Amino acid sequence: MNALLDNTVLSNFAVIQRADLIEHVLAADAATTRAVLEEHAVGVETGRLPACDWSRLAVLDVTDTAKHLYRQLRVHLGRGEAACLAVARTEGHRVFTDDRDARRFAMQLQVPISGTLGILVLAVDKGILTLEEGDHYLGQMIKAGYRAPFATLVTLLR
Repeated sequence: MNALLDNTVLSNFAVIQRADLIEHVLAADAATTRAVLEEHAVGVETGRLPACDWSRLAVLDVTDTAKHLYRQLRVHLGRGEAACLAVARTEGHRVFTDDRDARRFAMQLQVPISGTLGILVLAVDKGILTLEEGDHYLGQMIKAGYRAPFATLVTLLR
């Protein structure tokens, strides 16, 4: 089962220049869609995001089977979120997103979801980061505009 990352999650890890954390935490399961990478590239080109190397992520395309669902989701979601959800639903993957609307649709479609906080918690659980390091990165993300429901990971590690 792949872990499909949308641009909200990629952006948070780009801001802290730690794309490697995604690779360490999710390993070979880490993937995204072409639409997400295109959205991310626009953020870099317009100066909203720092450049980040996402070449280690597997890139999945919206298949013919997923296109109908993709078009339905596009009415409500951005290209990246719609692509991730359509591919995840039709191919049995998880979606990592921090987008509220995308998470709501994921629940309706019964697609397993997580997000930035989930990756940080897994990094602490696996010993890749200490709790202090995880909280430091979370704080950097929040300063850059991430609207996290918690200011510390300790709440999620209990």
